Amino acid sequence: MLSVEKLKFQNENSALILSCMNIFAQTETEEEVLIEVVTDEQYQLVVYNDDVNTFDHVIHALMTICKHEWIQAEQCALLIHTTGKTVVKSGPYKEMERMCTALHDRSITAEIEKK
Repeated sequence: MLSVEKLKFQNENSALILSCMNIFAQTETEEEVLIEVVTDEQYQLVVYNDDVNTFDHVIHALMTICKHEWIQAEQCALLIHTTGKTVVKSGPYKEMERMCTALHDRSITAEIEKK
């Protein structure tokens, strides 16, 4: 009977150790994420009006590249047309650079600005 109790005690200790290790692993992951969020600067993708691209072309590009819903893409296109430019997306530089290049590939004038 002593060996059964000893085995039970060892299993409880193992579970406690694993539980503590899991807490430390979660804490370390959370810390890494927080550091990334704090140090990640935000940028904005600005699209400019031109006399070449149609509303449909700009709307379709914003839906495809920036993942806008149709109504959001249409509103952005109207703002671009009436004000001359508008911010269509914000985020990390690498993401904005990828989207800006894709818009340029579709002959849409865009640039990245620091927020």
